Amino acid sequence: MNLRQLEYFVAVAEERKITTAAKRLNITQPPLSYEVSALEKELGVKLFVRRPRGVDLTDAGRVLYARATTILGLTESAAREVADVGLGREGTLAIGIISSSGGQVPNARMRALAEDYPRVSLVLNEGNTYEVLEMLRRRVVELGVVRTPFAEQGLECRYADPEPMVAVIPRGMSCGERADVVDLEELSAAPLVIYRRFEKILERLFAQAGLPEFVACVNDDARTTCAWACKGLGVGLVPESFLELMNLEGATVKRVDEDSLVTRMAVVWPKGRDLSPLAERFVGMFEAAYAGDAAGDAAEADAGAAADGSAVDG
Repeated sequence: MNLRQLEYFVAVAEERKITTAAKRLNITQPPLSYEVSALEKELGVKLFVRRPRGVDLTDAGRVLYARATTILGLTESAAREVADVGLGREGTLAIGIISSSGGQVPNARMRALAEDYPRVSLVLNEGNTYEVLEMLRRRVVELGVVRTPFAEQGLECRYADPEPMVAVIPRGMSCGERADVVDLEELSAAPLVIYRRFEKILERLFAQAGLPEFVACVNDDARTTCAWACKGLGVGLVPESFLELMNLEGATVKRVDEDSLVTRMAVVWPKGRDLSPLAERFVGMFEAAYAGDAAGDAAEADAGAAADGSAVDG
């Protein structure tokens, strides 16, 4: 079993079709089929169930898929770390990032990555918070940019400032009497569009207040929440900074007047895992953006010194 076979196997497992996987790998179908068959023969198990319209993983295939993605992630990570040491200020930083981060990441301070590291390449892997944490666990990415709430156990976390949730009220729908603020009682009278990670929090808040709640649409992405709210499906609830990324199509925005309904961006990585020089610099810039001017400059300088020192020491 070799890395090429594992790469081929993962491609077939994810695409579910030999022909599609071959196109993804930029090879023809026969050598791909041969390598998969050779891998099954070597392991003595069937990895796929052949169907008329494609293939499905067997139980053994699912076990191998979990291990193969970890092995390939480790291989890519090792190659990146060696390149960082060998090339100094050149390299690649893989980051897992959520869709609702764009209002805060990247920020003005992070532009220094392009200035100080002109040959840096950022590889962004997008997903929801849970998917980003899984990418970290599997070493597909070195850093994760996520949003609270999330399970902090086993993670190093650096947080941005708290930000409120806002209500996106579509044109033609009213919610609340005040011009720029809406409270839970007023929201309880409206159909809500929310994304899933806030579902339990909202359910608890409405229950504690003794208020009814009607969720007209629940989904997995802040972009979907805004889009469906703007089309009139209901009142969308999203983090305030996310609005910078959306065309609200005439919708009204009001801050949600509820102290416990806030969220924070965070950059995270597993405890005990050493960061590359580029990752150290990114974390420092993230921290600097949310510190006071003097403290922020010091944090960024410290991160830069740590990154440069790591590159020299190897």
